[in-house]
Amino acid sequence: MRLRINHSVKRIMRIISLTLLGGAMMLAGLGVGAGSARALDGFEDARQAMVARQLQRRDITAPRVLIAMGAVPRHRFVPEAMASRAYGDHPLPIGEGQTISQPYIVALMTQWAEVQPGDRVLEVGTGSGYQAAVLAELTDQVWSIELLPELARRAAARLKELGYGRVRVRCGDGYRGWPEAAPFDAILVTAAAPRVPPALTAQLKEGGRLVIPLGPPGEPQTLMRYRQVQGKLLEEASLAVRFVPLVRPPAPKAAPGPDPPEAPEPGPGPGAPAR
Repeated sequence: MRLRINHSVKRIMRIISLTLLGGAMMLAGLGVGAGSARALDGFEDARQAMVARQLQRRDITAPRVLIAMGAVPRHRFVPEAMASRAYGDHPLPIGEGQTISQPYIVALMTQWAEVQPGDRVLEVGTGSGYQAAVLAELTDQVWSIELLPELARRAAARLKELGYGRVRVRCGDGYRGWPEAAPFDAILVTAAAPRVPPALTAQLKEGGRLVIPLGPPGEPQTLMRYRQVQGKLLEEASLAVRFVPLVRPPAPKAAPGPDPPEAPEPGPGPGAPAR
């Protein structure tokens, strides 16, 4: 009898939990989060179906992450011609040879980062700005670095337009991080590096989480989650993935110096005829 009661209680609690989560996701879709300035759109059903089918049916269980994914208008972060495909289970091109990750990968990286209200979060690889917007639903302290100037400009404008103006966007070298804003509670790298950049390790708080895909260009990649413990990165999770590479800016060319002095004409050598 006690076993039946326990099962009944668990079922009731599960129903209550899912109901509350669904209500919270509806509120998020109405603009209660950081992007509250956005209006209702025609993609609400597609967005909530994405959350239910692609995230909840897999291993995305963090309620705040599910709410954030159900709140951010993903179709606004892809080219207009691809808006109808924005909530599909796949990445999409965003120009400049870059992509927006599939919703599941964005949600997984966000869940692994364990972002809490007030956390300081660094994103390396702004891209379209979508991952930054999801993070901004979880904390009001988000910094994001993008190497390509045009992507950085467009992402910053889009984030501001959608009500995520508190996200700081910088055009720069992601390998160097954002030292003046460090230390960070979480760092997410949205492009694959051959190894963890030392600067990012140095900018991570004790107990901080680093989520990064690792692998040489053209080789298999692994999404890694590390935690900083007593100055060392401890591996906690991994998953096979495929990301665009995290590139560095080209080295600056050396400024041209003065022309070297002309060499004097050689004098007659041994055995040369005298003039």
